[in-house]
This record gives sequence, structure tokens and C-alpha cells, in this order.
Amino acid sequence: MKSLRFVDTVVAIFMMIFLSACGGKTSPEATAEFKDFDPNNFDHSTEINNKWMPMQPGTQWAYEGTAVDEEGNNFDRRIEFTITDLTKEIAGVRTVVAWIVDYNNDEVIEKEIAFYAQDNDGNVWYLGEHPEEFADGKFVSAPTWIAGVEDAKPGIKMMAEPKVGIPNYFQGWGPAVEWSDYGRIEKMGQETCVPVNCYKDVLVIAESSLGEVGAAQFKYYVPNVGEVRVNWGGQDATQEALKLVEQIQLNPDFLAEIRADALALEKHAYEVSKAVYGKTSPME
Repeated sequence: MKSLRFVDTVVAIFMMIFLSACGGKTSPEATAEFKDFDPNNFDHSTEINNKWMPMQPGTQWAYEGTAVDEEGNNFDRRIEFTITDLTKEIAGVRTVVAWIVDYNNDEVIEKEIAFYAQDNDGNVWYLGEHPEEFADGKFVSAPTWIAGVEDAKPGIKMMAEPKVGIPNYFQGWGPAVEWSDYGRIEKMGQETCVPVNCYKDVLVIAESSLGEVGAAQFKYYVPNVGEVRVNWGGQDATQEALKLVEQIQLNPDFLAEIRADALALEKHAYEVSKAVYGKTSPME
């Protein structure tokens, strides 16, 4: 594994090339920074109680809405995001395992295990993901990135104290699969309504990546609830718009089924991602 200093140099060079290709513009949408990551600053890493992104095992959020395909046709979208009772050590930090299932027109197009941890300051970090993509019910690919493998780095998914005007921040870095998502605190103190409820004191974060010039997803977060809405802006090709339609606490039997599904996906991950996922220890 190359040193982090080497990785930072590569990122800086890439950013220079990226900005040059955009005519030298240094708009907020084109820049971001890495936050310092210290694995010794995670004493209770699996206790994720950040008010904007609480992650209690057994909690499931379901989102529904629409998106657009490459030909400009609308289709129905549904995403189920569940916090399992599994954990996994990544880059020296014990992480919480999330189980995510994506549906297009009621067909599963992706299953994913993703890894989060909270540091001592209350920031929620993203340390990698193993998504498996499907077409017509058959496995297609798995663009996996894991912090500490193939120059991948962890990033912050949610600040402990988000404020408008702070620098854009990378939410992770997976160069082998071109994963470069970053966030910008767009607005605070907003209001929004979704099928579950109407909310005040809403935080809006604009997310994009280095490969998406002039495009963003806007994600809406509510204290002690989490993400409640997704919208799009600019030249976002997918035009994904989602709203929270259900938030539940799973009973033990349902949670056990989710755990079994996540463990089955991990077993497959060791088979199809030997160079990346194969370098990690199993979930517990």
C-alpha cells in the first residue's frame, strides 16, 4: 500500500488536471479536502449517535421516488437502508455494517454492505463499501473500495457540527473504482415534508464527485431521524428524487434475516473481490 502522502500528492495532481480541463475554474463544486483520519480517535466507534445520522442497529429507512435512464425515461426507485447488528474492522477501526438494497421498477439492481464509524468528536466516517450490481437478476459487477486498500481513504459522511461555509470535504476516496464523492453544507434551518412527516430545522448537503461537473444530489437530514429526502440539481443525469416513506425498528426475526443476507453477500465478496475485500477480516 502506498503512503498517504503519496496518495495526497496524486490527488493534488489529479485536481490540477481536473481544474485545468474545466478552464481553470475553482468553483466550490470542483474542490474538496480530506479530513485528518486517526484510528486512535475512535474509542466507541460503533456507537453512532450523531444527531443528523443516528445509526441504531435494527433501524430501517425506506425511500421511494423516481429517476431517469440514459434514454430520458422515468422509472420508479426504492431504496431500503438498514443498520445491521454486525460490525467489521477496517483501517484499524471497528465499523457498523449497513445493508442497502436498490430497486428499479420493483427489480433489485443492487445489494450493498457499507461501513460507518463515529469518532470521538462525533463525526461519522465512511470507510468503504461492497456493492453488487445486478441485471435481469444476474450478478454483473462489484465496484468495491475499502479504506486502506488500493490507496482508498476514509472520508466524513456527516460532520458532528455542520455549518454553512466550511470547506467541501471528501466522503471517501476509492481511486481504483473512481469513487470520489464529496459533500458541501448547502443550507440549514430548512423545512420539508415527506410521506412520513413534515420537518423543521432541516440540514441540506449537496453531494457530487470529481467526475460530475455541474451536477449534484441534495440530501435532506432531520435531527434524530436521519436522511429524509433526496433531490437533484444542475446536470445530474439520473435526476433521482426520493422521499422517506417508512422508518421502522426491525423485530429480532427480521433483523436476523437481514444479518443472514449481509453475511451471504460478504461470502460472495470474498469470491469476486479477492484483491480488495479479500484483504479484510470477516464481519462479526
